[in-house]
Amino acid sequence: MEPCLRSVFAQEFRDFAVILVDNGSTDGSVEFVRTRFPQVRLIENSENRGFAAANNQAIRASASEFVATLNNDTEVDPGWLGALVRAMETDPCIGMCASKMLLADRQEVIESAGIAVDKAGIAWGVGGGNVNHPDEAIPTPVFGPCAGAALYRRAMLGDIGLFDEDFFAYLEDVDLAWRAQWAGWTCVYVPEAIVYHVHSATAREGSHFKNRLLGRNKIWLLCKNYPFPPLLRYAPLILAYDLMAVGYAIAAGRGPGAVQGRIEALIGLSRMLAKRRQIIRRVSSRAMMAKLQPLENPLAVLRRYA
Repeated sequence: MEPCLRSVFAQEFRDFAVILVDNGSTDGSVEFVRTRFPQVRLIENSENRGFAAANNQAIRASASEFVATLNNDTEVDPGWLGALVRAMETDPCIGMCASKMLLADRQEVIESAGIAVDKAGIAWGVGGGNVNHPDEAIPTPVFGPCAGAALYRRAMLGDIGLFDEDFFAYLEDVDLAWRAQWAGWTCVYVPEAIVYHVHSATAREGSHFKNRLLGRNKIWLLCKNYPFPPLLRYAPLILAYDLMAVGYAIAAGRGPGAVQGRIEALIGLSRMLAKRRQIIRRVSSRAMMAKLQPLENPLAVLRRYA
């Protein structure tokens, strides 16, 4: 956490305040921050309320025109926040800005340059695994940002709502981006907004917890947001991909979490359908389908997201 906060307070853009939400930690994080970074406003939860709820707490506690979300396992370049703000200010229709997220242990490799979603409803980090090209400097449209390092316009959040706390963690940023796209807001990827991320540092990669939430939230995401009637056409394909994903997870030793997540998704399906009816839709289903990426090789998809 210390490297993250030190990098935040080294920003060239100075007009900001920091709100840190502690989700019931027991490792002395609160005392450390209170002592070493007294300028940070702390919100202390007695239990882990999840990534979505914690971000919502911080958003509600702030009053700025723009809100940046940042994971504690990141470090940001000095120009990170300024680059995001400048991009946001170019167009009032931009409601989200995505950072260039690089792997902390292999800084020449991109983890995410924003989020893409394909016609099977599978989301991934744009450019993940590609070699970083520092000369790229022009903001480009993407579906949404990874909330691990993103900037949101408060007016957009007031329009569409905050993160869905039922998701707890994982894909809540995709859900928010999808709702924003439905409402006519846009997102740009800002290559100059550079972040170094320790991938899955808080929730261990391949853990039962992570695979359960990913399996559950993927179904909830589509239930809430996938365009209808195109959903009727793509439902068999979506189901086939998901069954293959479960099989792949079982073969990789991650079966219990994947199966439990799908069961939880079905239990909560009626709640998600109710939320679907509340989503603001200012674009047509045809226009939304045009925002989704073509399908890829099934094996590539399974390796990325099972």
